[in-house]
Amino acid sequence: MLNLIMQAAPAGGAASAISSFLPIVLIGVIFYFLLIRPQNQRMKAHRQMLSEVTRGDTIVTNGGLIGKVKKVTDDELTVDFNGNEMKVIRTMIADVRNKTAPANDTGKKKK
Repeated sequence: MLNLIMQAAPAGGAASAISSFLPIVLIGVIFYFLLIRPQNQRMKAHRQMLSEVTRGDTIVTNGGLIGKVKKVTDDELTVDFNGNEMKVIRTMIADVRNKTAPANDTGKKKK
């Protein structure tokens, strides 16, 4: 039986080594495009959303609380939750619901 297996084995060493690693490389490429790359894009969009939070925005925290931003500092936000002001760490924001429009201080109407 062993003699039959030895006869069926190909003699080319380099070609068999490349063909044995090809599926592993292919799986790595598939994982990159289906899992790693989309997650990095979501993290980048979340970081940008956190950096653009301003006073007056309505936010949702990771705990599910919805409130309006009163004050913004580097790492913390002071948020009003129905009359209760609390400090929230910026990274604990899950979503910005209502982005405030910039004020039109010039008195001219937009066209």
